[in-house]
Amino acid sequence: METSLRNIPFSPPDITEKEIQKVLEVLESGWITTGPKTKELENLIGDYVGAGNAVCLNSATASMEMTLRLLGVGPGDEVITTPYTYTATAAVIHHVGASIVLVDTAKDSYEMDYKQLEEKISEKTKVIMPVDIAGKICDYNKIFEIVEAKKNYFKPANDIQESFNRVIILADAAHAFGAEQNGQKAGSIADFTCFSFHAVKNLTTAEGGAVVWKDIVGIDSEDLYKQFMMLSLHGQSKDALEKTKFGSWEYDIAFPGYKCNMTDIMASIGLAQLERYDGLLKRRKEIIEFYNQALATTDVEFLEHYNDNSYSSGHLYLTRLPGLDEKSRNNIIDRMSEKGISCNVHYKPLPLLTAYKNLGFNIKNYPNSYKQYQNEITLPLHTMLEDEDLKYIVNTFKSVLIEYKRGLL
Repeated sequence: METSLRNIPFSPPDITEKEIQKVLEVLESGWITTGPKTKELENLIGDYVGAGNAVCLNSATASMEMTLRLLGVGPGDEVITTPYTYTATAAVIHHVGASIVLVDTAKDSYEMDYKQLEEKISEKTKVIMPVDIAGKICDYNKIFEIVEAKKNYFKPANDIQESFNRVIILADAAHAFGAEQNGQKAGSIADFTCFSFHAVKNLTTAEGGAVVWKDIVGIDSEDLYKQFMMLSLHGQSKDALEKTKFGSWEYDIAFPGYKCNMTDIMASIGLAQLERYDGLLKRRKEIIEFYNQALATTDVEFLEHYNDNSYSSGHLYLTRLPGLDEKSRNNIIDRMSEKGISCNVHYKPLPLLTAYKNLGFNIKNYPNSYKQYQNEITLPLHTMLEDEDLKYIVNTFKSVLIEYKRGLL
């Protein structure tokens, strides 16, 4: 009987008395839907990432979809992204009626193959959606270089597209809030950037997300903000807070919009998390460095989160076990679970999923993505982990790998 067995969940939320008190303040205020706390969080997020402009919505998925709709992307257009991502990235392209174009990852990389990206851009391409997987920022310098080189292909269909006069870069930075590259934070690099504040993310609002953007020449950012607000609340000309002002009940519906606003209850959690966020990032870095050092003497490959010009948000700890197939990988995850450690896989490439098979995608066309996936294991990485938990995780992982090599799994 193993007396030292632990129970280590994969990614529980880090909630303290500070978050609880801020939620109580909102509940006692009498205003619990979109209101002053949501606006405060938007301002702080815009300042934090250096973009200046931010809208908080109920998810990163909504943030990406509303951005595509605001940009006028729809039927007849193409949007390029990677198969190595969660479904949300591609699903929003389908939602707006555009065609999903998938670019395989580069060999032994989680990032898309930039050579293939350049080849895939056509006159129909309106947006590229790179994915900052695990919190590590993609090579946006290269992506901007590619879209500039292919400017002649771009056919703008409205004023905002004309302002860019090139393919627009919309970053799926669901994992990357707080990450930096070349001194710039995620959110101030791409044209538009979307973050997730889901329960498993570094900074959580339970559910939630945000879109941020840099100023666009010839476009009024305040007007863009109002368009996001209307898109997220049925196309209504006034939000709920505005309608409570004396004599301000009347409103118009400019178009049949959507319903994906953030509430003040959610925002209050985010405000408390943001106050603690530098410390949360620091702890994540400590955990990653512990894992790196512990696994350096093994044949386990792991994603490098930090280098001279890039500082990850440290959202996920991705490892690969060279030579393993899916079945062996899954056996190792099952054995880790038996030892009380919850692991995961990031990600099952989209063409392996029924929805994308039905759209005509075949995994055989994305061999590099499949190779990344078939032997990938994500170890627990969250700020509720104690040092003793980390020792238990790496010692167990090493012992399970030895069992595998001896043919015991």
